[in-house]
Amino acid sequence: MKCRRVAFLSFILAVAGVVLAVAGTAAANAQTGNVQPPKAQAQAKQIDFGGSVYEAFMSSSTGHGVTQTPKNSMGGLFELHYLKSRYLGFGGSLSFNSVNETFVSTPNSTCGSACPTTTVTGKSIVFDFDWIPSVKIGRLRPFGIAGLGLSVIPGNLSTYTVNTVMRPTYVFGGGVDYSLTSRLGVRGEYRYNLYKAPNLSTVFQATGTYTGTSEPMGGVFYVF
Repeated sequence: MKCRRVAFLSFILAVAGVVLAVAGTAAANAQTGNVQPPKAQAQAKQIDFGGSVYEAFMSSSTGHGVTQTPKNSMGGLFELHYLKSRYLGFGGSLSFNSVNETFVSTPNSTCGSACPTTTVTGKSIVFDFDWIPSVKIGRLRPFGIAGLGLSVIPGNLSTYTVNTVMRPTYVFGGGVDYSLTSRLGVRGEYRYNLYKAPNLSTVFQATGTYTGTSEPMGGVFYVF
């Protein structure tokens, strides 16, 4: 439940930022009595490719007599944005980071202290497709993110023997672009991935509960 509240709050904050920006632009246009010229409307369209680095802050979960605790790790993300208007924007991304999870039996488990503590290590890869509302204000472009993806942890990329895991993933967040030139810019972004805890261990079963990963990130983008 806590993960769901955090994910929902991050989505609301991202959307609220876009709405406030849109409202501010509309108010400015109303005061001047001008409508945005065709050239400015054309400039609002943007197709870009970006790359960012992030820190993955992962939440622990408990269920089925097991506490599953992942370790935070660094990661990278590549994304493509197609932003046509304020409400018509789409994108896709590929992200990856290490996964180091420790499985510990809880006091009410069937085997109690006899259960071994298991630590497994792997690589997480997330593919997602997103809706991206945005608004351009000078060099700034705040945007929101809401999408659906797939988290994959291949067993053959693990240090130890683990299960190959695939999980549907809900993506929420937002960010802001700042254009340095007509082609290059910098990007600050926050994403929250919500998914069911992966059943990596061959000894323990997964907790079966939803958990999440917070990903504050920064990077650059290139406009085509």
